[in-house]
Amino acid sequence: MKDVVIETERLRLEPFAERHLTERYVGWLADPEIVRYSEQRFRTHTLESCAEYMRSFEGTPNLFYALVAKDAALGHVGNLNVYVDERHGTADIGILVGERATWGKGIGGEAWRAAVERLLAHGVRKVTGGCVATNEAMVRIMKSAGMKPDGRRAAQYVYDGQEVDVVYYAVFADRR
Repeated sequence: MKDVVIETERLRLEPFAERHLTERYVGWLADPEIVRYSEQRFRTHTLESCAEYMRSFEGTPNLFYALVAKDAALGHVGNLNVYVDERHGTADIGILVGERATWGKGIGGEAWRAAVERLLAHGVRKVTGGCVATNEAMVRIMKSAGMKPDGRRAAQYVYDGQEVDVVYYAVFADRR
């Protein structure tokens, strides 16, 4: 699946490449509103640190996709990563939709569902994802992909000075 492009109605999920390493992308990671629910908010990112992250996928079963809108005016709108455990047949997905013009339009859910379907169709037995419980948009995305609650870690993180739970969701290939 490393070199596979996944097509949806409005997106192409393409393997992340050098052409996606831009100041715009680094800017998403530096924007407190965009990364407000992400652990990325605690790091400083540069083109080089992003290139290192891209290279970290080389030689592994893990996947890193650029979300590219078919509307050329939008271009690269976000990223999706998949951490694969081949021994156990599991995959954990993460997503960042950085282009604010696409927020609230279902782009994240469209990409997430396409990735889940592709993974389940290609031998992954369980796909997982997680987020802080207060990230209602991400919870909706996971549910829209047919994922069910798969665990909760109480008061795992501190967000805006408040303890928050982390919730996990999963879908199994043979239980849909």
